Amino acid sequence: MKKMMIPKSPRKPEHENRLRPHIPVARIAYTAFLCVMMSMMFCQPAFAATDVWTKAKEIMQDVYNQILLISTVAAIVTASVALLMMNFSRSGKTVDESRAWLKRICITWIILNGLGFIMAYITPFFSDGKWTG
Repeated sequence: MKKMMIPKSPRKPEHENRLRPHIPVARIAYTAFLCVMMSMMFCQPAFAATDVWTKAKEIMQDVYNQILLISTVAAIVTASVALLMMNFSRSGKTVDESRAWLKRICITWIILNGLGFIMAYITPFFSDGKWTG
């Protein structure tokens, strides 16, 4: 058997092997359109928001109400424990400590509620830094 020689094709230069870059203009335009529409969809209009001070006031009132709710429940639970210890204890020292804790709990709860009273009823008299009463 005879070997057959297969002629080799001449090599093309490297720059001829590359294809011309194809820029998909329609795809780029569609992507740009989608980006603009998505950014408009995710932006909230400026007129829907309130000013910073009104929002801060709402947040502070909400936080204060939550603190007051939690402190009221905690005061009731701890005061009931102090009352139980005061009524069912045989030691005079425990009764005195329970009475002292009950006083502290009541004073703290009154102060927390008093802050709300001051903020709700007294501060409107001092609006804009002047007495309006």
